[in-house]
Amino acid sequence: MKVEEKLALNKYDLNSTPHIILDKDACKKCDVKPCLYVCPSECFVMREDHVTFSYEGCLECGSCRIACPREAITWAYPAGGFGVCYQYG
Repeated sequence: MKVEEKLALNKYDLNSTPHIILDKDACKKCDVKPCLYVCPSECFVMREDHVTFSYEGCLECGSCRIACPREAITWAYPAGGFGVCYQYG
């Protein structure tokens, strides 16, 4: 089974409040944009001239927070009872 197929089996209980916030102004100043490459679930996507972020498929690994050279990512675990549930994948 491919990694993508395994990830599709994960269950997500989403909170209406995102647990990761992207500072778009700081992000625009970044030339390298490592978030596009380190996120295993591809939550960061380049759209024309800016990066967009979608927390719904986040695996809560923290790679984006560590890799961001501009500290443009405010990262926290989701509130209790929310987030990814790996028992299905």
